[in-house]
Amino acid sequence: MMDLRRPGEPPLDVGSIPWLGYALEFGKDAASFLTRMKEKHGDIFTVLVGGRYVTVLLDPHSYDSVVWEPRTKLDFHAYAVFLMERIFDVQLPHYNPGDEKSKMKPTLLHRELQLLTEAMYTNLRTVLLGDTMETGSGWHEMGLFDFSYSFLLRAGYLTLYGVETPPWTQESQAQDRVHSADVFHTFRQLDLLLPKLARGSLSVGDKDRVCRVKGRLWKLLSPARLATRAHRSKWLESYLQHLEEMGVSEQMQARALVLQLWATQGNMGPAAFWLLLFLLKNPEALAAVRGELEPILSRAEQPISQMTTLPQKVLDSTPVLDSVLSESLRLTAAPFITREVVADLALPMADGREFTLRRGDRLLLFPFLSPQKDPAIYTDPEVFKYNRFLNPDGLEKRDFYKDGKRLKNYSLPWGAGHNQCLGRAYAVSSIKQFVFLVLAHFDLELSSPDVEMPEFDLSRYGFGLMQPERDVSIRYRLRA
Repeated sequence: MMDLRRPGEPPLDVGSIPWLGYALEFGKDAASFLTRMKEKHGDIFTVLVGGRYVTVLLDPHSYDSVVWEPRTKLDFHAYAVFLMERIFDVQLPHYNPGDEKSKMKPTLLHRELQLLTEAMYTNLRTVLLGDTMETGSGWHEMGLFDFSYSFLLRAGYLTLYGVETPPWTQESQAQDRVHSADVFHTFRQLDLLLPKLARGSLSVGDKDRVCRVKGRLWKLLSPARLATRAHRSKWLESYLQHLEEMGVSEQMQARALVLQLWATQGNMGPAAFWLLLFLLKNPEALAAVRGELEPILSRAEQPISQMTTLPQKVLDSTPVLDSVLSESLRLTAAPFITREVVADLALPMADGREFTLRRGDRLLLFPFLSPQKDPAIYTDPEVFKYNRFLNPDGLEKRDFYKDGKRLKNYSLPWGAGHNQCLGRAYAVSSIKQFVFLVLAHFDLELSSPDVEMPEFDLSRYGFGLMQPERDVSIRYRLRA
């Protein structure tokens, strides 16, 4: 291995362990490690990580030159395919993520998005209100992470993958609740082992458990089983048709559907957890959100208990809740944006500098560090400020600056460029509907008001939303 930096290349740091380089530190706490490297080398540098040279770019003004670069120079498929195979055992013939995206995009927009949003509201009511009524009145105690993740994933599963066949009765709803709970609890066992699975660091016992859990999920989401479900989404129909056209076997289709369950539902619950926790820890923020929702409810034609849908105009007129969501995501969304360098190329930086990247290296953007936690952009970047994304007139704030220059990318929780999240609008409306239902229907409080904010589970940097290393207990009850 040549550990020599050539003229025009970014600063190179190979660490002190041959071949491994910084693999252990990177895997243990990527954010701390990359912060340290940034302080040492500036906002572009190359590190050795387990035999791979990874160039890290942390200047948000320069992100656009990477995220829209064509695949002939910077490939955004290879890493996705590697994770697909390594984590979910999915191998698709002639797989082209770009082609797949263009086929799936129409199923998440316009009229289809409206139908998904309406179905999601119905299903959230089924699981959230149904479960609570079933367990009786009075206070319930539960971990807030479990509460947010389970209800959102279960409702999301029913929305995309379908519900029990009609007639739509109390029995069929109870069946939906039981079945979706089974899907969630099984999925969660896989989700907990996901970082180890991605890094290939499972113990023997973990490997056995992963095999069992995957087998169970593949059964639960097999095309034959899903064929009997009603109100399946256009998204599911299109995806299955896409797999059929590629000649994918039923067994591999089931695996792909488990991958999609993670891709579509794996971040909404954690996002709602952090949002609700920030509200419960910040009474002023909670009062502001309630103050925004109450007039909306009082103007509605029917009481909230009878609303079968939440009108789009309601979802579109909540600037305070939007700011709370943006601020919550700024502090907790930490995906890696990765590219494989296919051919030697010159990378232009926004400040006029240019660096040469070598073919075979990996390029990594980590928006969590900059822009999202960058003190040059946000004052007190560690602090949750519910109105950070609001202008004084109460409308959305979009003007943020670094080094005197307005930022196009001031927060990137949804990825960027070629790997921007397709389901963003669906995810946002789902999280907002969940928060709306929880605040309108429940009294909700922390079991212990002065509980500390939990630390992150550091192994989850790079996968999307961070998860807490421990849950936070809440008490909730249906309002009379």
